[in-house]
Amino acid sequence: MNGWNVYRRKDGRLEGRVPMEKDASGKRRYRAFFGHSRENLIERMTAFRQSRMPEEAALITFSELFYQWYEGIVQRVKESTAANYWMKGQKHLIPFFGEMNVSEIGPDEIYEFINQKKEKGLSDRYIADNLTLLKTVFKYAAKHFFVLNPMDDIIFRKSKTSDIVILSADQKKKLTQYLKASSERSSLGILLCMGTGLRIGELCALRWEDLDLQKRILTVRHTVQRIQTKDSSKRTKLILTEPKSESSFRCIPVPKELSDLLRKQCGKPLEFVLSGTQQPMEPRVMQYRFSKVLKNVNLPSIHFHALRHMFASDCIRLGCDMKSLSEMLGHSSVEITMNLYVHSSFEQKQKFVEQLSLNS
Repeated sequence: MNGWNVYRRKDGRLEGRVPMEKDASGKRRYRAFFGHSRENLIERMTAFRQSRMPEEAALITFSELFYQWYEGIVQRVKESTAANYWMKGQKHLIPFFGEMNVSEIGPDEIYEFINQKKEKGLSDRYIADNLTLLKTVFKYAAKHFFVLNPMDDIIFRKSKTSDIVILSADQKKKLTQYLKASSERSSLGILLCMGTGLRIGELCALRWEDLDLQKRILTVRHTVQRIQTKDSSKRTKLILTEPKSESSFRCIPVPKELSDLLRKQCGKPLEFVLSGTQQPMEPRVMQYRFSKVLKNVNLPSIHFHALRHMFASDCIRLGCDMKSLSEMLGHSSVEITMNLYVHSSFEQKQKFVEQLSLNS
């Protein structure tokens, strides 16, 4: 195990630090050890940790730790968040670490887990999500069992995410014309996302009572998700829940042309805009219908989420300030908006370059 906090001092000695409990102000305390031999230093640090470790910590397996941590967290998070933790634990963490003793899991085992997931083709982002969960579980272990957190020295560099593919101006115009001529509710839903930047779950959760067509304001109050359940007879279920985050509760202005289209199909307050009933549409159904529309219009296949990116790019092109755009998208910070949703076209770059003067 290589996850020890050991470094060489200016006087030539080695110093190792073992994390202790936090003090009254919440600051982490450390116990320092000194020596000239790394092996001897780690041996003394290990003995110190074991001397403070409760007897049950020497026996607890990772699967037992995970279930204990989960039972404590499940009542404090959203149902969808708990379901996500449970799924990752059952599908990835427990199959690999389950029978290992918690006190014996170190960086070597963590890196082996990372390599195995890479070999199976999991994306860097998804692996990072699993590592974040793993770190949370081990924080619990460090607090309650005083075991060394093997995640402290883990370095995982995600590969650069490629830009999401969005439609060109001409392609967008072609799609818009097709959607306006259609009487399908799904077509109206696609236009809604293009004009407001809604997430697909938020679109599926939208009721007519969430739309003030007089003032042309859309209020995001809910989202629809399909989550995994612990019930073996019913593996997943569709839930109507609160939006992704506190900043996702928001009001978005609706373009006049889109508001006029909405009035033509306006239903009862408690009916969902997409389904026309009091039962929400499945997000996967909306994705399928979007793909079908793209084929009908002979446009390239793009992800539904690209509509959100297109909305952000259009707003920037029209001069929208970052703060306003961030709030419309439901982001917690302007930086998230800048890093994830702002796309410049090659045509825009050419336009800016042409304005440069060689004499300036």
